[in-house]
Amino acid sequence: MASLICSSTFCQRGIRRVLLCHTHLSRGFVACQNNRDVEPFHLAAGRIHTTSAHSRCSLTSLYRMSCIKPQTIAAAQKTYFTEVHGLPNISPLVRSVEETPEPIPTTVKGTIPSWIHGSLLRNGPGKFEFGNQHYNHWFDGMALMHRFQIVDGHVTYRSRFLRSDSYKQNSERNRIMVSEFGTLALADPCKNFFQRFLSRFEMIKPTDNASVNFVKYKGDYYVSTETNYIHRVDPDTLESKQKVDWSKFIAVNGATAHPHFDPDGTAYNMGNSYRNKGAFYNIIRVPPERDGPEDTLEGAKILCSIAPRDKSKPSYYHSFGMSENYVVFIEQPIKMDLFKIVTGRLRGKSLNEGVFWDPNQETTFHLIDKHTGKEMPVKYHAKALSTFHQINAFEQDGFLMLDMCCSDDGQAINNFLIQNLRQSGEALDEMYNTMSRPLPRRFVLPLNITSETPLEQNLNTRPDSTATAVCRTKNQVFCTFEDLHGEDLKDYGGLEFPHINYARYNTKPYRYYYGCGFRHLVGDSLIKMDLESKKFKVWQQPDLYPSEPVFIPSPNAEEEDDGVILSVIITPVKDKSTFLLVLDAKTFEELGRAEVPVNIPYGFHGVFNSSA
Repeated sequence: MASLICSSTFCQRGIRRVLLCHTHLSRGFVACQNNRDVEPFHLAAGRIHTTSAHSRCSLTSLYRMSCIKPQTIAAAQKTYFTEVHGLPNISPLVRSVEETPEPIPTTVKGTIPSWIHGSLLRNGPGKFEFGNQHYNHWFDGMALMHRFQIVDGHVTYRSRFLRSDSYKQNSERNRIMVSEFGTLALADPCKNFFQRFLSRFEMIKPTDNASVNFVKYKGDYYVSTETNYIHRVDPDTLESKQKVDWSKFIAVNGATAHPHFDPDGTAYNMGNSYRNKGAFYNIIRVPPERDGPEDTLEGAKILCSIAPRDKSKPSYYHSFGMSENYVVFIEQPIKMDLFKIVTGRLRGKSLNEGVFWDPNQETTFHLIDKHTGKEMPVKYHAKALSTFHQINAFEQDGFLMLDMCCSDDGQAINNFLIQNLRQSGEALDEMYNTMSRPLPRRFVLPLNITSETPLEQNLNTRPDSTATAVCRTKNQVFCTFEDLHGEDLKDYGGLEFPHINYARYNTKPYRYYYGCGFRHLVGDSLIKMDLESKKFKVWQQPDLYPSEPVFIPSPNAEEEDDGVILSVIITPVKDKSTFLLVLDAKTFEELGRAEVPVNIPYGFHGVFNSSA
């Protein structure tokens, strides 16, 4: 989850003013704006405080701000829901499994191209309970890393749990010791009554359970979630090498698990911080090369800081867009109620209960110049939407095209409770049918807005584009989207987990994207979309659930889709029947599969590490 304020002082007289702390919602640390160190919270005399002074913020004022009702936006909603019945039970896809720390062979059927040399690295939750205590949310499970090594048409598999502090503490006590996004760690039963009572006033302990993705900084691989902790790992053995704290290098309290990269390896990311003037979203830049063998995030800088629309309810974001010259931050109306989050432990509530969808707020697109670090004065607005993943962004003829998977409803993040994923029958159908489907869309943002730009007329002059961009004022443009699909995509539940030929076409005009169809709570098909025709190809088989597709270009590729698609396929109906699927990216026909005699839970994201 993205960053938030933690500020609370409790005493016999009630709630008092306290120091404003810049912290991430799932950790008990404060990033200092005046230096790069991180200070832990302390509990002394019934008071939570830090060891440095910043501007003051009243918890009561946070409460008052949390009660302010947003203005209603008079915008027609085009929400797309489904009416599906008879969904199969998928509960085995979210069950705990054992790790496979040593490589094991697979059984290859068909042909895996001999030119593929490297490893598909995947990340996701793999353990959902300790002792008799169970996690509540899909995002809470302990990180399990996977490696499918491909050499000369043969494949081996191994997996390993990330040895995070959270994992080690939970394992040592055989209970949940560290709170996660949807699970509040209970007070230690070994403590006496007074100690357990005081623990309700402590800030939530930090988690370093990096279960979302593999990311690369300065040539090293890390596993990441959305907190201030990432772990450097050995991409061959999957062993945890080093725990790295973002806030030791720059004043942020976390970063997304979806950085973007320039061709030279320069990385861009986003993270939140809290300063004497309130909350900020920050654009981060990490240099491409190390200065020494032990170098991690040294040299990282904050490129730009953006003030939220509402300081008491900043937006949640999972990723962002990037074109050749701009970083695009999407401030969406999935909000974090800081008052509820700050008081969560006192109220016995987990962090996810402070996250909510506000359909009365517009979505705002912020453009930041990558070269100067300046935020562009023009703001682009759209009706309320939610997005987790962008497809691509590129500039052409004075416009910035922003392509992303988005929904008209943002409540999905709190629907992925493990109990929901384990439902069956009518209850499962009802859960699925109440969730808005994610669909690929394009916004066209005009870049050359001046005082002479006419108001109240469509500025999008691109041929065959149905998106609109209308200047409300000299610094405000209201946009509507165009669909990047035909109506028949809805028969497959929309599309998420998008992927492109990133190395050659990220930030550039492109023709193809790939993703998972979602006619279930998890992906149940693989899709290749042609942007020119809006037609698509599908790989789908009964009771098989594919992971995010990863595109691998073939050697000396000339066309955009010359290559293969890799996806990990799992099933809830047959034990130990996982396989790595290899599709021809051009024809979308199966080339081969490597069967693995293990169970793998449904995961999140991954990358291909080429060894060629």
